[in-house]
Amino acid sequence: MPGERVILTYKDYEVLPADGRRYELHDGELSVTPAPSPLHQEISGNLFRILAQHVKARGPGKVFYSPIDCILSDITVVQPDLLYLDRGRLNLVSDRGIEGPPTLVVEILSPSTTLIDRSTKRQLYAKYGVLYYWIVDPEARVVEAYVLSEGAYQLSARVAGSEPVSLPPFPALAFVPASLWP
Repeated sequence: MPGERVILTYKDYEVLPADGRRYELHDGELSVTPAPSPLHQEISGNLFRILAQHVKARGPGKVFYSPIDCILSDITVVQPDLLYLDRGRLNLVSDRGIEGPPTLVVEILSPSTTLIDRSTKRQLYAKYGVLYYWIVDPEARVVEAYVLSEGAYQLSARVAGSEPVSLPPFPALAFVPASLWP
């Protein structure tokens, strides 16, 4: 039928080219974004180091950085900038990627992804039960921490500056938001 929406699955996703672009499936719809900028990667690296050191010191749990497939369903595969699995979710790690909702997903905004990260992916992460979602906004130099409550995200904290802060799900981690920016 003309105009009928084609629903792509993980099998379709597996055969996409490795051409440097970022492919994701959002409820069966293909999303393509350009590779991240050097600034984006520097911020991602800084946050990864902070989270990985904290998680390693506290015991079981893992932090992963993109590109890694996070398979939320057969028709939803995303590549968050960073993700964290607490000890109860380590069984989600497979040869294909992370199979199920991580404890925390972090997206770092860039001009080409702001709308997707703030609307589409936010709704997908809530729908599939990701408990915590951080949005890092390099332009505003702000980190927003959201907590899943009754199927929707509630803003838990919006932090910036040079004072140490703790964000869920890491009550014992105090980090300086300004340390993320180059």
